[in-house]
Amino acid sequence: MFIGHFGVALAAKKVAPRTSLGTLVLAGQLLDLLWPVFLLLGAERVAIVPGATAVTPLDFISYPLSHSLLACLGWACLFAGIYKLVTRDARGAVCLGFVVISHWVLDALSHRPDLPLYPGSSTYVGLGLWNSRPWTILVEGAIFIVGLRLYVRATHPRDRIGFYALGSFIATLLLFYFLNLFGPPPPSEKAIIFSAFGMWLFVVWAYWLDRHRRPGPPRPRPSFVTFGDLSGHET
Repeated sequence: MFIGHFGVALAAKKVAPRTSLGTLVLAGQLLDLLWPVFLLLGAERVAIVPGATAVTPLDFISYPLSHSLLACLGWACLFAGIYKLVTRDARGAVCLGFVVISHWVLDALSHRPDLPLYPGSSTYVGLGLWNSRPWTILVEGAIFIVGLRLYVRATHPRDRIGFYALGSFIATLLLFYFLNLFGPPPPSEKAIIFSAFGMWLFVVWAYWLDRHRRPGPPRPRPSFVTFGDLSGHET
C-alpha cells in the first residue's frame, strides 16, 4: 500500500494529539524507509517483473529484516520505546507502536504471499489485493479518506500555512499514488532505492504542516466587542 499507510498515520492523530503528524508518518512508513537501506547493503532483494501484480511490477524476493512479522514487531517496540524515553508520552508511544504494526497488516492485505513470518521462515503471507487494481484503489482510498477526515476533525489550522500545506501534501500524495498505479515500471533497482529514500520528503513535510495546525476544535470568533471587553470591566 501507499496512501493507505498515510491514512492510518493521519487517523492516529486523533488518538495521540500530542504526537506530531511527522512522527506518525515516520511510524507508518518505517518499514519502507528501512527497506532501501537493506537493499543497498545487499541484505534484501527486489526485482522488476512487469505484470507481477496488477498494481506493482515489483517482485519482493527477500525482505525479512524490514518486512517479516517478527522484524516488524521488533521495529515497533524499538520505535515506541525510543519515543517514550524521549517524550515521556506513554499514550503516543503505544499509538506509534500500533501504527508501525499496521504497516505489516496492510501489506499482508495487499501483497501476494511474499511476507515472511520471521527471518528464515518458509511460511509467507499475503492476501493479494494488488491482483485487482479497482479493488486496491477502493480499499486504499477508503482508508485514506477516513484517516484524512479524522485528522481534519482533530486539528485546525493555526494560520494559512496550516491550510495550504495540508492541501498540497494531500495533492502530492495522490499524484505520486496514481503515477505509481498507471506509470511505467521503474527502470532499475537503483531507481527503486532512490524513490524509496524520497519518502523522507513526506515525513519532513508532515512535521512542517503539523506545526501550523493545532489539536482540538476551532477557536470561536467573537461576533462583536463591547466596551467592557476592551476595558476589562462590565458596563
